[in-house]
Amino acid sequence: MTIQTVMTGWHFMRWLRLGLGIFIGVQAIQMQDTFSGFIAVFFLFQAVTNTGCCGSAGCTVPISPLKTIESDITEYVEVQQKQTTTN
Repeated sequence: MTIQTVMTGWHFMRWLRLGLGIFIGVQAIQMQDTFSGFIAVFFLFQAVTNTGCCGSAGCTVPISPLKTIESDITEYVEVQQKQTTTN
């Protein structure tokens, strides 16, 4: 983990985890509850390291660059009905 990881990439879920961690941590101190303290530390760790329950970006869809390949162009051929002649 680097300083750049901690300082950049703050999105909504990261702010939400930080807020929950602080809120639950304050409640754990006021109520003197150890279990809530562990949950608060868990949320704070996720917020600081930008990880989720599945690990670093484990649940996200990978971003792939746009590809433009000219060989994938489909050519269509018009199919015509064969004309029949009656004698």
